[in-house]
Amino acid sequence: MNPDDKSLFLDAMEDVQPLKRCTDIHWQPSRNSRATQRIDTLQLDNFLTTGFLDIIPLSTPLEFRREGLQTGVVDKLRLGKYSQQASLNLLRQPVEQCRQMLFRFMHQARQDGLRNVLIIHGKGREDNSHPNIVRSYVARWLTEFDDVQAFCTALPHHGGSGACYVALRKSEQAKLDTWERHAKRGR
Repeated sequence: MNPDDKSLFLDAMEDVQPLKRCTDIHWQPSRNSRATQRIDTLQLDNFLTTGFLDIIPLSTPLEFRREGLQTGVVDKLRLGKYSQQASLNLLRQPVEQCRQMLFRFMHQARQDGLRNVLIIHGKGREDNSHPNIVRSYVARWLTEFDDVQAFCTALPHHGGSGACYVALRKSEQAKLDTWERHAKRGR
């Protein structure tokens, strides 16, 4: 602090009087002391819909395949031949939370360059039970992702009709790596 600043401060404070009986003063904590909520910016881009839903009966297995995908790939997926690189458990979660969790999970899987994942959505005993509603939403939501090539009901040891295998599109880096590996072999 330079001498000019000190003199300015003393001039400004010359008429200030100290508080008397300052031991009697008790400051009240502010009433609105809630922690500020952090906005999840990833969820601002969440395009998954929660509108009208056609409930898929429990007797109908989940299955989807993009046009152009080889049937052999879907057959291997259905038989559990691909190792699962990650899994998401949606059991006993509200629909909106499932929507957010699935969006975040799929975004992370794309960033990590994953190819095969397992989603555990649960199953109810009745068509209108909560787990079956989540199951039906998951079937709809997975088709809304461009990176999802196919999905199908999992094998019993991975959850059966309460889970599904999901095959994701190969990342550009993985395509380049494969191309380079095969190009070196051809020389």
